[in-house]
Amino acid sequence: MRNTLHAKYLAAAFVFAATALLSGIAFAADETVSAAAPATAPVGLPRVAVLATGGTIAGQADARAANAYNAGAVGAQQLVQAVPGIEKLARLSTEQVASIGSQDMNDKVWFALARRIQTIFDRNEADAVVITHGTDTLEETAFFLDNVLRTDKPVVLVGSMRPSTATSADGPSNLYEAVEVAASPAARGRGVMVVLNDTIQSARAATKTNTTSVQTFATPNGGPVGYVDPASVRFLTPAFQPDNHKYVLPSGEQLPRVEIVYAHANMDGVQIDNAIANKAKGIVLAGVGDGNASKSALAALQRAAKQGIVVVRASRVGSGFVNRNVEVNDDTSGFVVSLDLNPQKARVLTQLLIANGITSPAQVQKAFAATW
Repeated sequence: MRNTLHAKYLAAAFVFAATALLSGIAFAADETVSAAAPATAPVGLPRVAVLATGGTIAGQADARAANAYNAGAVGAQQLVQAVPGIEKLARLSTEQVASIGSQDMNDKVWFALARRIQTIFDRNEADAVVITHGTDTLEETAFFLDNVLRTDKPVVLVGSMRPSTATSADGPSNLYEAVEVAASPAARGRGVMVVLNDTIQSARAATKTNTTSVQTFATPNGGPVGYVDPASVRFLTPAFQPDNHKYVLPSGEQLPRVEIVYAHANMDGVQIDNAIANKAKGIVLAGVGDGNASKSALAALQRAAKQGIVVVRASRVGSGFVNRNVEVNDDTSGFVVSLDLNPQKARVLTQLLIANGITSPAQVQKAFAATW
């Protein structure tokens, strides 16, 4: 069955590639388009809302190079229609929230997604949500949503490493399995999840690890929470009830300014001093090793902390934990450590904490350790 379905996905990718190239489908970045569930979907199936934001999964080929494409050029309904058998998994509705490459993901789209998803669940419009998204910042969006959504209903982010017009597009298979996971009764109470390449990852732990491989998402400090194929969904860990560590979105469309400073050999404090001058509310160090940096950089970070700026030590390494008071005296310096969170996720959490009035090193550290 699996081989047959994957053959169908490949055939669908060929057909859809031709259709997309001929029609020149495109959407404006702020356009919102919705469509009702397909008439063929049985009434007894769960209701899954597919919210599209663009990305490679909605990419369209470009003649500038053999592997070139433009992200976010294909609409939500077309993505769903390109997946054979998906209508047998759930009653689907589609909405176009944005049409951007995820390198352009921003607070405005994050807020729109969070508010729309919360409304969908509060009004009982759907039983689960699937978000199509570019892979570059997918992990940040997933982590952000996991920290603000108040629900035990499944939310699944999905993307692809190859555009919809590629001869071996992975989008149709990934989207099928994302809907399959979202529609599974076992998916409730697990927070936001990431589904690509037959693997289910948690929002906190998933990270992109390869520039081009379809097997790019991994959980360096643990492992996936489950696996999925066209015939089954298998979770390896028990479901958990959503905790109370959820944060309120600030008014407006923007989170507080938090900078990531990347550590390197022969580092001085210029990047950090610039962040202070630019009125950053927080600074995340992507440190060497266990979140360390040169003496000059650490001195600059201490100056920032003394001015009330939240300073978080993370690591550029890619795996492992950053622990307190190992090589750096965090207690004396007023620093926070990111534990398992990589710099980009540490930034997201720091933004949410500052927006919610949580700024003292002790309070911030407690929030970083909330799930451990």
